Amino acid sequence: MPQPIITFDNLHLTLGSRAGQVNILRGIDLTIHKGEAIGLIGPSGSGKSTMLMMMAGLERPSAGRILVAGHDLGTMDEDALARFRRETTGIVFQSFHLIPTMTAVENIAVPLELAGHRDAFERAAAELEAVGLRDRAGHYPGQLSGGEQQRVALARAVAGNPQILLADEPTGNLDQTTGTQIISLMFALRERSGATLMLITHDPALAALCDRVVHLRDGRIDQITPGNATAGPYTAEQPPLTAGLRAGAAD
Repeated sequence: MPQPIITFDNLHLTLGSRAGQVNILRGIDLTIHKGEAIGLIGPSGSGKSTMLMMMAGLERPSAGRILVAGHDLGTMDEDALARFRRETTGIVFQSFHLIPTMTAVENIAVPLELAGHRDAFERAAAELEAVGLRDRAGHYPGQLSGGEQQRVALARAVAGNPQILLADEPTGNLDQTTGTQIISLMFALRERSGATLMLITHDPALAALCDRVVHLRDGRIDQITPGNATAGPYTAEQPPLTAGLRAGAAD
């Protein structure tokens, strides 16, 4: 029987504003199993990014519970949540969030060093090769294209072998061709690691590449539909991006 790794149990989030209380999430019940890929779609303001932030322990519930990898996130203090993120979760943002004063390999190595890995730079270099950027290791983010920056961000997210990979509109700042390559690469990296994937997107075709698609509306789950994970990610050919995956990265 599949093992649950994320459980939303009647989860609510209410925030105050000048106009009064705003209900962001209104009783979310959802179980995600280990190794599953979930596509989360819905109109702007439906609560998609809020759900992702709650899975990462970056937002606390007003009511209900969220259990992630055996942790009740609502009961943990900030230090414990920081350790949880470092040990459990990889996050890919739309805006990359690379450190501009650090090279590509340094951006990947920093979280590994913080986690106590003595081989942080060796692992970072292996991940860069896995995303086809071995020759860009010494370049700063400002010297990289948008697609290259997102590939560095992907490498950083998976370098620590996370149990959970959270991706919030990872192609939102990229052109269609580059976005297609990034999605193919992200699914290949996820397949290699066996991580559970939560993918936020406005694109139903992209969400359908997952095992299940969760449709969110007004802070509630509107419906859950099966995806088409066996179809594989986009069909664009991209040998330079995936060649490194055959060898794999260092553990």
